[in-house]
Amino acid sequence: MAAILLDSKTSQNASYANSIAIPITIINTPNLIAQQTLNLSAGVAGQTRVEFTGVAAVQLPLLPLLTTVTIFVTRGLTAGDTNVFSAAQNLDLSIIGPQLLAFSGSDFNAPNIANQAYSVWIQSSALGTVRVGPESFNFTAFSG
Repeated sequence: MAAILLDSKTSQNASYANSIAIPITIINTPNLIAQQTLNLSAGVAGQTRVEFTGVAAVQLPLLPLLTTVTIFVTRGLTAGDTNVFSAAQNLDLSIIGPQLLAFSGSDFNAPNIANQAYSVWIQSSALGTVRVGPESFNFTAFSG
């Protein structure tokens, strides 16, 4: 049986490189960078999956120090909801400009409800890490 497309949406904060300058002001604390709601109600129970991709660019603090940036995706509206994906990257101390973080992941056996929210969060281990753009995220749901 072929997979059936249920829904697909995009969340985009910044279309271009260096188009934003949003500092991460509290270390190891989730900052919301994307949120989208998908209609999964037409899916088959146990056979629904949500695939997501994203990209976010960050820059080291003014005084470069070892910095780990973590991006995670939750099924829900808060950072405390079900975590369905995470990735961590140590930023390169020799790069003074933006560093691009790209990811792709899936949430298998997603619930078949009409308004299922997905949220993307970013956090940094160093004070003063700056989100600089682009920031773009895609969510696509399939069943079967």
